[in-house]
Amino acid sequence: MTKHLRIFCFLLTITLFSNQLHAQETFINNVNFAYLDKLVAVAKKNYPEVKVRQSQVNAAHSNYNATKFAWLDGLTASYIYSPQNLVNQAQPTIFKGYQLAITLSIGQLLKNPAVTNAAHETYKIAQYQQAEYMLNLEAQVRKLYFAYLSAMTELRLRSGAVTDASSAVKQLKYSFQKGETTFQIYNEQLNSYYNQNSFMVQAELATWTTKTNLEELLGVKLEDIK
Repeated sequence: MTKHLRIFCFLLTITLFSNQLHAQETFINNVNFAYLDKLVAVAKKNYPEVKVRQSQVNAAHSNYNATKFAWLDGLTASYIYSPQNLVNQAQPTIFKGYQLAITLSIGQLLKNPAVTNAAHETYKIAQYQQAEYMLNLEAQVRKLYFAYLSAMTELRLRSGAVTDASSAVKQLKYSFQKGETTFQIYNEQLNSYYNQNSFMVQAELATWTTKTNLEELLGVKLEDIK
């Protein structure tokens, strides 16, 4: 085995061993379910759509209560005044003075139970939609939280890989300058270093993007939630 090949194999072994150590890292150990419950509570408190759903429930409930007394719309009260000393030959009246008349619309009275029932069903639909949205919001917060932890773990892995690749490049550069390795081997390791840097930039973007999406639901910065 040539000297150049021994150096290359040595560096490759170090890189593979380091990558194996990094690959053993997992985000599961970083999950804090108590903190996650706080995030869900904050999202339910701050996210504007939650307030919209509550307003819809309140409006449906108010409309339902109003329909309970809608039968009064068919009730009409009026009065007639007949002076004591007036004799009406065209429409003779028995009673004199003020007379109160009350009329009730049978159609309105019969229609009111159906209107009230429809309003009650609308109120229940608003409640069901609110409950469904709350479940979806909680699930979305949990998914983004897990995605954020996963992205941070990936970023740490990529950062470690860049550090390892940088060390290998420095070692090969020193060996290449001493004539102990070829330019091809040095160039391959240099390209690997550039690739690891590119992967790290992508991991940084994924981390910040996920964090931003999560904070959009929370309405506050993650750092503000203790």
